[in-house]
Amino acid sequence: MSPVPSARLASVSQGYGDRRIIENLDLRLLPGVTGLLGPNGAGKTTLLRTLATIAPPQDGTLELFGAPVRSERDARRARRRIGYLPQDFGYYPAFTVTDFVRYCAWLREVPDRKAGPATDSALAAVGLAERARHRMRSLSGGMLRRAGIAAAIVGSPSLVLLDEPTVGLDPAQRLDFRELIRSLAREGAAVLLSTHLVEDVGAACDHVLVLNDGRVVHSGTPRQLAEQATPTAPGDSPLERGYMAALGNRRAAEEPTC
Repeated sequence: MSPVPSARLASVSQGYGDRRIIENLDLRLLPGVTGLLGPNGAGKTTLLRTLATIAPPQDGTLELFGAPVRSERDARRARRRIGYLPQDFGYYPAFTVTDFVRYCAWLREVPDRKAGPATDSALAAVGLAERARHRMRSLSGGMLRRAGIAAAIVGSPSLVLLDEPTVGLDPAQRLDFRELIRSLAREGAAVLLSTHLVEDVGAACDHVLVLNDGRVVHSGTPRQLAEQATPTAPGDSPLERGYMAALGNRRAAEEPTC
């Protein structure tokens, strides 16, 4: 019996006003770590916002955890199990780091008895336990990013959506981040990681999607993507060359499974 996808898009189109960003997209996300690659403007952020229920699809069907999302009530129910880190996130500068992460736990309706330990655990996971009482306004760019990651994972959500999470992280912190998302997958979460860093995908992801002009042009393992490399494709590694070759393939995949 096939596992129930954490998220499923069926013939989904999405955009802003009359401008379509995603067109007729079919997609399934299963537990594990999926990398999302694509050039600027490919639709990666729009896809994450759709999965996070921030913007309902203009056309098509969104299912989360086996249930269709047809109303705001459905979306609120699903959000309890979704952790989302956007590229830019807001915060109250006077909040301590603990205040910020616990507030995000409250928004996701993590029970009060669990919110404190869950907040402490999330901060430890991103290396911010010693900064727990520091004000958000005092954090460096990399620390702010780690606070955002903690907010996305607090309470052990079933679906974790991360938009450029390693921006501002140093090499050692990126290694720690890779281990963190692998640990989330081991605990049964489905993680969708949008990034421009192809090496992070190769090191941490079980599956990779390449998005171009709102369409999936490649779906497979990192190894399968590397095998798409051609001698003339630019890049410094087989995976980079495979990615660049995939961008030349405009055929959308048939409901890729991740």
